Amino acid sequence: MGDGRGSGASCPPAVADQIEVSESVDCLPMAVEDHWRALFDQFDAEKSGYISTRQFWTLLQRHGSELDPHKLDVMLALADTNADGKICYQDFVNLMSNKRSNSFRRAILQGNRHLCNKALLEEPGLSLTQRFIRHVAYETLPREIDRKWFYDNYTGCPPPWFMIAVTILEVGFFIYYGLVLDRFVLQVTHPSYLKKNPLIYHPQLRAQAWRYLSYMFMHAGIEHLGVNVALQLLVGVPLEMVHGALRIGFLYIAGVLAGSLAVSVADMTAPVVGSSGGVYALVSAHLANIVMNWSGMQCQFKLLRMAFALICMSLEFGRAVWLRFYPSTYPPCPHPSFVAHLGGVLVGITLGVVILRNFEQRLQDQSLWWIFLSIYVLFMAFAILWNIFAFNLLALRLSPPP
Repeated sequence: MGDGRGSGASCPPAVADQIEVSESVDCLPMAVEDHWRALFDQFDAEKSGYISTRQFWTLLQRHGSELDPHKLDVMLALADTNADGKICYQDFVNLMSNKRSNSFRRAILQGNRHLCNKALLEEPGLSLTQRFIRHVAYETLPREIDRKWFYDNYTGCPPPWFMIAVTILEVGFFIYYGLVLDRFVLQVTHPSYLKKNPLIYHPQLRAQAWRYLSYMFMHAGIEHLGVNVALQLLVGVPLEMVHGALRIGFLYIAGVLAGSLAVSVADMTAPVVGSSGGVYALVSAHLANIVMNWSGMQCQFKLLRMAFALICMSLEFGRAVWLRFYPSTYPPCPHPSFVAHLGGVLVGITLGVVILRNFEQRLQDQSLWWIFLSIYVLFMAFAILWNIFAFNLLALRLSPPP
């Protein structure tokens, strides 16, 4: 694209304000790009970078069979959004290279009402795998355009490895310590639970920085592990399939880290165990996204399922609060804190909502992303300084290290 075709500079104002130059051009095979550029050139005699809707329809009648039907759907929706009936070549390249800029998404949202093909949910003859991918799309995405986009482009490679790997590690550590302690229910009440454990966060060992994350691999008992594993598999795996391991992994780890830091600030004498910070970040972000896009979310029994998820989270949170104030098995150290759950929720309804609302979009282009990320970084900086100075300044008496 050495001639700059389709950039904001080459399109007229009516089109340019909807177009962004995307680095995704490099993702389109050169032969395919040259082929479609030659087809566009047949109608774009002035080399302006756009053609009329009528010309575009003619192009599709001749060569539309070369496009995926759902991508063809999106292109028609995009053409319908322009009042002057013109479509820019750059948008077409973005679509063919499976990348969409923010302005490209805005341009097709209104045209979403004019999709000519049937809804994805109505398509017959799908295999079991295709039906599962379609189910995930309807579980997580509020717009038909996005659901079709995900359905067409999801290959299963890589699989949702992050949530699966974290789950396997958590179950593995639980079984190991269950065998060592000979206890699986309310494992945390065993007198030796905290002793010489390199993973648990303990305020006396807060200088060992890895504990602010590694505590997620330990759980209070099988009842604690069971709820967390069920939620992160039922919610986390579909979210990772749609949004990718990088984004969902970041959200999960951010929730875990916020959880331990929140405990170190708000419940300074207590240890903390479990992946609830990460799990609650995922689930709260997903539930908030459903509420904010209620009319668009087409998942079945969404009200009943939201109620069930909230009940599970409430029961787990109630168990954590009860355990925190239950007479300790290893006084003067109390049982693990419940504050990590709240830290995860705060991450979910801030950073998490921004991530889930921007499917296939550049987060760095979202002002809310930078606002919430800045708040998160400031909280981390405050919590780190708090851990360095507050314990001594407050002359807080801590239980000896386990």
